[in-house]
Amino acid sequence: MQLSGRVSRAALLVLTTLSACAAMDGGWGDDRIGTSKGSGAFGAFLAGRFAIQESDYQTAADQLAKASRDADDDAGAGREVSAQAFIAALLAGRSDAAQLAARLPANPVAQLVLADEDAKAGRWADAEARFAGLPQEGVTQVLRPLLVAWAQAGARRTPAALATLQPLLDTPRLRGIAALHAALIADLGQSPDADRLYTLAKAEFGGTNLRLALALASWQARQGNVAEAQRTIDATTAGTGELALARTALEATVNKRVIAGATDGIAEVYLAVGASVQQQTQAETAQVLLQLAIAMRPDLTAARLLTSDMLALAKRYRPALAALASVGADDPLAAPVQLRRATLQDQLGESDDAVRTLDRLAAAFPARPEPLAQEGDIFRTKSRFPEAVAAYDRAIARIGTPNRANWPLFYARGIAHERVGTWPKAESDFLYALQLAPDQPSVLNYLGYAWTERDQNLPRARDMIQRAVELRPEEGAYIDSLGWIQLRQGDGPAAVKSLERAVELEADDPVVNGHLGDALAAVGRLREAEFQWRRALTLKPEPPEARRIEAKLAALPMTSPPATPRR
Repeated sequence: MQLSGRVSRAALLVLTTLSACAAMDGGWGDDRIGTSKGSGAFGAFLAGRFAIQESDYQTAADQLAKASRDADDDAGAGREVSAQAFIAALLAGRSDAAQLAARLPANPVAQLVLADEDAKAGRWADAEARFAGLPQEGVTQVLRPLLVAWAQAGARRTPAALATLQPLLDTPRLRGIAALHAALIADLGQSPDADRLYTLAKAEFGGTNLRLALALASWQARQGNVAEAQRTIDATTAGTGELALARTALEATVNKRVIAGATDGIAEVYLAVGASVQQQTQAETAQVLLQLAIAMRPDLTAARLLTSDMLALAKRYRPALAALASVGADDPLAAPVQLRRATLQDQLGESDDAVRTLDRLAAAFPARPEPLAQEGDIFRTKSRFPEAVAAYDRAIARIGTPNRANWPLFYARGIAHERVGTWPKAESDFLYALQLAPDQPSVLNYLGYAWTERDQNLPRARDMIQRAVELRPEEGAYIDSLGWIQLRQGDGPAAVKSLERAVELEADDPVVNGHLGDALAAVGRLREAEFQWRRALTLKPEPPEARRIEAKLAALPMTSPPATPRR
C-alpha cells in the first residue's frame, strides 16, 4: 500500500435518484440512433461520431448535419445519418433538433421531441397521441404511461391521468415512481388522492431523496404543516455533505410547488428515468433523457447536476463544467453547484481558481466545514501537505462535536500530517477516525500499514489490516498491506501468497510489485524476486521506492544475465 490517496466525499446522486425501484430493460430499441457509416459523407460522419465521444456536441451536430446533407442521395444512409445528426443536435441543446426529428417518424427519441414540442405549445391531445405511440419495449415501456398521464394532466383530465398510472401502481418494481408522479398530478389537479399518494411514494422509496423531499415538503407546507415540511427538508440535508449547504435555501422555497404545470412533470419523468438507467450504466440513454428534461425545463438544476456527474465520470471535465454554467446564484442548489464547480476546476488543472471558489463559499457559509474540507483535499492531492493540514484544521474547527459522519475529515488530516512528518498528530487523527467509525477499512488499512512501516504495534496492526481485507476482499492495496506485515513478522510463505494475489489485483502498482519481490527474496526465490523488482522499476515508482529497489538489485549475486520483465 502507498501512503497516499484521495478521500471520496458523498456524491449528489441523491438529487436525482427518483426511480430506484424502476429496473429498465434495454435502451431505445434498434432504431434509437442508427449505426450507418454513411457513404460519401464518411469523413464528416466519423468526425461527428468522434466529437460525440469527446462530448463536443456542437461540433458533432455541425459535422453530422453535413454528413446527413451529403448522404441524401442514398435514402437508407441518409435516414441513418439523419438520426445521428438529430441526436447530436438534441445533446447540444440546439433548436433545430425538432426540425430534424420531423424527418424520423420511426425514431422513438424523435417522437419524444415532437411530443414535447406539442406539450409546450399546449397541444395536449397531439402530445398524448405521440406518447401513446411509443413502442412497448426497452426504456419506453416505462416512459410511455408516465408521459401519457402527464399529457392527460395537461389537458386537465386528472381522473384519466390517475387511471393511466394505476397499472404501474399495481406493479411492485414501478410503484414508487408511479406513486410520486400520481401524487404530483393529483396535487396539480386538486384531487383528494394527493395526500394518500404522497404517503405511498414515501413508503415505497424507503427514504427521502431530495426530489421526493421537495415535493413532499411543498405539499406539507401548503397544507399548513410548515414544521413538518421543515423536518422533511432537514432529514434530507442533515449531517455533512454538499446538500447541507443548501438547507436554508431549500427551506425558504418550501411553500413553492415543485411542479408548476404538466410540462414540468414531463421534465421530472425524464429526470427520474434518466437517473435510473444511468445507474444501470446505460450512459447514452441517460444523456438523451437528461437533455430532454433540460429542454423541457431549463431551470431543472438536478438534471444539470446529473449530466455534469456523468460527463465527469467519463473524464470530460470541460463539458461537465459547462453543463453547470447556467445555474445562477439565486438557485436553491447554488452552493452545492459551486462545490461541484470547484471539483471540476481542480480536475482541469485550475486548482487556484478552485481554491478561490471554495474560499468564497467558506466565507458565505461560516458554520459549514465542507468548502474547507474540499480545499484540504485539493492541497493534499497536489502534495501541498502543510496547506492541507491548515485547511483541515479550519474545517474541523467548524464542526462542533464530531460524529460518525466526520471520520473522513480526520482521516484526511491524518494523511496530510503523516506526509508532513508530524506522525504523532497523524496517529492521533487516525485513531480518532476509528473511534468515530470503527470499521472503516481505509482507516484500518492506512494506520495498520503505517505502524508496520514503523515496526510499531504489529499484532494490532495485523488485526486491523486483516479486518480491512475481510471488509474489502478484492481491494489489492489492502491485501498488499497484509502481505507486507506477514513478511515483517517472518511469515514468508504466507506473504508470497498474499502478495501474489495483490499483484493480480494491482498489476501496475510499483510498490505492490516491489513488495512481492521482497517476499520472494525472503523465501530464497531470488530470480523471481529480481524479475518483480525490475518490473516494479518499469512502473515508475516514486524516487525513494526506486532507490530502495535499485539497492536490492545491486546486492543480488550476478550469476546469470538479469531477467527481463515482461511488459
